[in-house]
Amino acid sequence: MNRTPVVFIHGAWLHALSWELWAERFAGRGFLALAPGWPGEFGTARDSRAYPEMLGDTGLEELTDHYASFVRSLDVPPVIIGHSIGGLIAQHLIGADLGQAAVAIAPLPINDVVLPDPQARHWQAAADIPGGPPVSLSRERFRDLLANTVGAEEAAGIFERYAMPTPRSLLTDLAASGAERHSRAVADIGNVGRGPLLLISGQQDRLVPDSVTRAVYKQYGDSTAVTELKQFADRGHSLVVDGGWRLVADYVLGWLNERAVRPTWECPGAR
Repeated sequence: MNRTPVVFIHGAWLHALSWELWAERFAGRGFLALAPGWPGEFGTARDSRAYPEMLGDTGLEELTDHYASFVRSLDVPPVIIGHSIGGLIAQHLIGADLGQAAVAIAPLPINDVVLPDPQARHWQAAADIPGGPPVSLSRERFRDLLANTVGAEEAAGIFERYAMPTPRSLLTDLAASGAERHSRAVADIGNVGRGPLLLISGQQDRLVPDSVTRAVYKQYGDSTAVTELKQFADRGHSLVVDGGWRLVADYVLGWLNERAVRPTWECPGAR
């Protein structure tokens, strides 16, 4: 018997520490909580803001392969929990049979689902200058896009501890659509043998609106593999890290329990 790993994948403009409370919560339930950062990411968001060039120009292919390699390195198939870009990657990985279950929270859209205006413009505008440095958000812009459902003081605290730049190539890859859609911005929706997948949305999300997550959910409609949707009213893109994080985390823990994904794992067929 081994502890079941949970791999947390953070999203755009947030640092891996955005999962610190989740990691503590999941570890307290017996899971092995792991939150590996992006290539070039410092140990704190403040350092990543101070030295954005260290993030390089990581694109979606490199970032997805980075987490795929990490998941493959584990002795036990993990639960994969991703937010934003991380939610897209979580779907890509579970569709490729990496991991035993996945949770995609406010995920960037997969396959032929697209962001509507004005949300698409938020991502496209950040990617409009190719080859430039990683893209940072001001405190004001961060609150407007990510932390729009919390007060100014809480938003400032979230920014100080968790906000970091996002590589421009990554944003460019995510902004592509149609025939130019990036090969890693897809998920195998027809894989009926994959593990269970939970999609989560915040109904006041200004970066990935609830309508997009619902459209992604419909993509899985013909599959017999378990796919479920949970919507949280009055929550924005910061739902994993603001004052209401525990409600979301505990819902995920309950869902995993219902799907018989336990904190300890025994190899099938072992006695």
